Amino acid sequence: MLTAKVTSKGQITLPKKVRDKMGVQSGEGVSFEEKNGVFYIKKTLKKSPFDKWVGRLKAHRGHKTDEIIDDLRGR
Repeated sequence: MLTAKVTSKGQITLPKKVRDKMGVQSGEGVSFEEKNGVFYIKKTLKKSPFDKWVGRLKAHRGHKTDEIIDDLRGR
């Protein structure tokens, strides 16, 4: 069994074996889920930088590129 200590700030360091097995890199997030008193840890999936644009450009279908860019820039 692998263990970790909680700091005075409530932080923990995931053991290297856990990070490697989960594929967690520095700066990435993890989430905790509780089921029946047992906590599970999962790697938080990275969002694509393009996710914020999904569906946003549908309103511009059929418009010229210059018009779309001007609209997005608020002109």
